Amino acid sequence: MRLPDREQQIRQSHALLIRQVVKACANRDALPTLEGMLEIAGQQGWTNLVTAIRAILAGQRDERVLAGLDAEDMVIVRSILEGLQDPASLPDPAETAQPELAAPGLARMIHAAATGEVNALQAVAFMAEQMTATHGDLRRLGGRLKRLVDGERAPEVLCAGMSQSGQELMLNLLEELARLEAH
Repeated sequence: MRLPDREQQIRQSHALLIRQVVKACANRDALPTLEGMLEIAGQQGWTNLVTAIRAILAGQRDERVLAGLDAEDMVIVRSILEGLQDPASLPDPAETAQPELAAPGLARMIHAAATGEVNALQAVAFMAEQMTATHGDLRRLGGRLKRLVDGERAPEVLCAGMSQSGQELMLNLLEELARLEAH
């Protein structure tokens, strides 16, 4: 089933979280990693999403788990529920997201981390760890997040070894960071 682009982008942006919830539901040994993710999500203000995920972990699998969620959180929770029923439906975290949609959110997080915001630093560190455990452009991007937080802005350094879409994402990210840093 082909999802609308916005929903697909949300699924792709949160693929690591979606997969980790499904993994933790099947194997409680995966809970410590998920707990770290949920703690960061809660610190970022995603309390309704965290509550819904905790309900899923406790065994709730019906539409009531969607109560009180905004549109983005609903897409994430539905993806988790679908993934529990059909693991083949889970998004691939290594698939590159659409650069023009992924860059703004990631740039805001990197900018906040660069200015010393502790929650953002933790979130970026966690993302980097998860991304480097994949492959391809996502792995390369994960490996370069610290450089971005530390102020590296040279496209030739940051885009090295990336595919065309990976380079596009990095260039869009640099553009968004330049906008944020100008204010």
